[in-house]
Amino acid sequence: MFSYIWHTFFFDPVYNLLVFFLDSVPHGDLGLAIIATVIVIKVLLFPLSIKAVKTQKIMREIEPKLKQIKIDFKDDKPGQAQAMMAVYKDAGLSPFASLMVMFIQIPIILALGLIAVRGSGGFKLPDIHPDILYSFVPTPETVSMLFLGHFDIAASSLVLALVAGFTQFIATSLSLPKLAPKDPNAAPSMKDDFTRNMQLQMKYVMPIFMVFVAYAFSAAIALYFVVSNLATITQELLVRKHR
Repeated sequence: MFSYIWHTFFFDPVYNLLVFFLDSVPHGDLGLAIIATVIVIKVLLFPLSIKAVKTQKIMREIEPKLKQIKIDFKDDKPGQAQAMMAVYKDAGLSPFASLMVMFIQIPIILALGLIAVRGSGGFKLPDIHPDILYSFVPTPETVSMLFLGHFDIAASSLVLALVAGFTQFIATSLSLPKLAPKDPNAAPSMKDDFTRNMQLQMKYVMPIFMVFVAYAFSAAIALYFVVSNLATITQELLVRKHR
């Protein structure tokens, strides 16, 4: 069941999109095909990204009400849950909206990442497997692992890995909500400390981790990260402009 869902709705569509661009770009350049595929996917997911940003904004706006409810219903967990759901309903918000957006996006992005790195389930580029291609997707005559005819996309690239980490830092900095200044007079809060620590780790540790991952695999995955991060930065700036 899982394999059917994975291939039908995620891996096969992304694989076909990448192969389509491999047949369209000059010389079957895998690097150019990855760039085109990431851009198309990001454009298709843009409405979901807008919804996620709006959901985060509403969550920040109702946060004071939620904190007050936790104080008022400190010893009444069922009442606390009911009151919080009422606040979500009044705000026209589902508390699971952001999770649903992430749930939809992550498998698609993971599928592209797996294909770009080394394929999945035996599908390894530059070999093309026509048995999973849609009828309207032609099999490319050639697949070049040389990005722009010079850079071996199958080898490791420290430069691209560093650029991937840097763009990840910018993308994370833009997407994370700003942390409120820590009040030295406020009572200690485990939740607030946890949130603060998680955001700091995402902002500073994730880019470093991405550099190691991008360099350990190949320039293809590094390029994928760079283009994906640049697209995320562009999306975030556009959403902020039209809020």
